[in-house]
Amino acid sequence: MRKARTWLAAIAAVMSLSLIAAACGGDGDGGATDVAEGLTGAIVISGSSTVQPISSLVAELFNEVNPDVAISVDGPGTGDGFELFCAGETDISNASRPIDEEEIAACQEAGIEYVELEVALDGVTVMTNPENADVTCLNSGDLYALFGPESEGVSTWAGANALATEVGGTGGFPDVALDISAPGEESGTYDAFIELAGIEDIGVERGLSEDAAAVLRPDYPSSPNDNVIIQAMAGSPSSLGFVGFAFAEEAGDAVKEIEVDGGSGCVAPTTDTIADGSYPLSRSLFIYVNKAEAMENAALAAYVDYYLTADGLETAVSETGYVQLPADRQAATVSVWEGSGV
Repeated sequence: MRKARTWLAAIAAVMSLSLIAAACGGDGDGGATDVAEGLTGAIVISGSSTVQPISSLVAELFNEVNPDVAISVDGPGTGDGFELFCAGETDISNASRPIDEEEIAACQEAGIEYVELEVALDGVTVMTNPENADVTCLNSGDLYALFGPESEGVSTWAGANALATEVGGTGGFPDVALDISAPGEESGTYDAFIELAGIEDIGVERGLSEDAAAVLRPDYPSSPNDNVIIQAMAGSPSSLGFVGFAFAEEAGDAVKEIEVDGGSGCVAPTTDTIADGSYPLSRSLFIYVNKAEAMENAALAAYVDYYLTADGLETAVSETGYVQLPADRQAATVSVWEGSGV
């Protein structure tokens, strides 16, 4: 099991690199607007189901100019995507968390060099059914008691009350069935939730090993498909789950988004709270580009160029329901790509 805290350290490194890149002359306008035309070839993209809609829309827009480039985009999950990427089977890996130490080692062993590009912001969105009026806000203790490794076997919301009280939660949950559906271990959203919700930290404080604390309860039906999770939320009046912000927003009134208290009061996931980081479960989204393939495949390099124009970093991100990077971080991403040597 990959340690959830590994990617948090990685994200700090990304932020540091972004600041350096911005200082080195990113133009801040989302990159060049010229798009190469008349290209042929194929591009294979896999990984995060969260990032999949963005990369798919960029592919659609890119194909309007280059219809003879075959682009496939699928979303088995960040972890599964990195496994394919580090085996040399894909050109780009979509990721809802930074690559972790084990995946870095796998890529190095296979001789895969890559360029890491931050492309958007997201908020892991905790949800229930609109009929569940008793639940409006959850803090880290509540989330641990409902989802954490010690909650295995808890079958009702009220069954989590005692543990929630022990770990600083608010508790007071209703005595109704607890119908959880959420991503599984193949998903970067799963890893992100563990870290951002404080699941691992609470578990370690309670004496669990890091490996035992860095997982969620294993007894819920998991799915790498966010739409399946949305359907589960809509199908049970006492459901509970989490997905990326865009999927929850697209579901509209079929789900109820739950506010999260990270220590400064209850905050709802919105474009503004994700952009300013006040929503406690905010995170970055990435694409990873195989450097050697991009140097050999003109269509792949042109697709990434296009991804980093305003059509990608602004239009595609916004139209798929995610949150644009601030201008300085857009410029940093462009500078990282321009300095990659591709």
